[in-house]
Amino acid sequence: MPPSASAMDFFQLFVPDNMLKNMVVQTNMYARKFQERFGSDGAWAEVTLAEMKAFLGYMISTSISHCESVLSIWSGGFYSNRGLAGVMSQARFEKILKYFHVVAFRSSQAAHGLYKVQPFLDALQSSFDTAFRPSQTQVLHEPLIDEDPVFIATCTERELRKRKKRKFSLWVRQCSSTGFIIQIYVHLKEGAGPDGLDALKNKPQLHGAVARSLCRNAAGKNYIVFTGPSITSLALFEEFEKQGIYCCGLLSSRKSDCTGLPRSMLASPATPPARGQHRIRTKGNMSLICWYNKGHFRFLTNAYSPVQQGVIIKRRSGEVPCPLAVEAFAAHLSYICRYDDKYSKYFISHKPNKTWQQVFWFAVSIAVNNAYILYKLSDAYHVQRYSRAQFGERLVRELLGLEDASPTP
Repeated sequence: MPPSASAMDFFQLFVPDNMLKNMVVQTNMYARKFQERFGSDGAWAEVTLAEMKAFLGYMISTSISHCESVLSIWSGGFYSNRGLAGVMSQARFEKILKYFHVVAFRSSQAAHGLYKVQPFLDALQSSFDTAFRPSQTQVLHEPLIDEDPVFIATCTERELRKRKKRKFSLWVRQCSSTGFIIQIYVHLKEGAGPDGLDALKNKPQLHGAVARSLCRNAAGKNYIVFTGPSITSLALFEEFEKQGIYCCGLLSSRKSDCTGLPRSMLASPATPPARGQHRIRTKGNMSLICWYNKGHFRFLTNAYSPVQQGVIIKRRSGEVPCPLAVEAFAAHLSYICRYDDKYSKYFISHKPNKTWQQVFWFAVSIAVNNAYILYKLSDAYHVQRYSRAQFGERLVRELLGLEDASPTP
């Protein structure tokens, strides 16, 4: 990307005009079909590309202002914004919101719970693969996408009862060096998922299937993936190794599939060992590590030599010795935790009732965060150093056609 690249340029690496034009076509088509069935809507006029960009801009603005409703922009209250509100009337925005669609309806697809958004997710995934080459080390996990606890605390009991629990879980494969989200997988908790995963009631089996889906484009690239207890298993790691994918995962006797692992290593000794001590069992390239640090921690890995030593640095107690695999796991997972703390608060806070729309806005939020990460890696960042909030403000203003405005410092 050139040094002059704008926030919009980075965002459109993932959500280009042809994708937005498709949203325009499908929204207008749905509006016509809706009115043919339920009667004409005299207040409706076909949406244009410029209006669709503004519509997205308004939605993305909720990730910066953290307002509960996008309609707050026109409310005249604390979250109102005259500069943004003048681009489109609230009535027009609500009409577009009413008819907004991404994919045309097909009765044959009705059994697939994400059919209204899956082509968008596929296109987004393709653009993530094209735009960025991740580091060797990556993490498979569920990112922090729950609602802001501040909003929960301010809700009345009645409002809390009306809130519907999310009907899906979002899993990602994420570059542990930059935080760039490489792959997204959405699992529907109710109804049939895209890979039929809802039939899998056993959690380790389900999470193993999710991991396979997240790594379907990773074969043969010598990646190292870090996994939590629900994904870590001997069978999965051996399967990945045959594909040229190596693993390092935390084990839990409660959450992990421990099939094939020696029980002597899974049981805790009666007398706790000294802090930093460890035991190792190896089979081929696979190592099972039991490390003690105010509790027993078990790791399974085929990515690190069991004889290489590392350290965990604690602020108060200093350095605690450990195998290199343990040090690597802690370092990469802590980076992802920092990423979640830093960027999850910039997820679009608009909460639609329909599951496909919730998934769509989460995916757009991830696209904006990925765009900012690429911006920070580019020459454009050295020309104008925007924070994540400033980058978001700039993107919103560019989507609304207010390019000449400067971001709030």
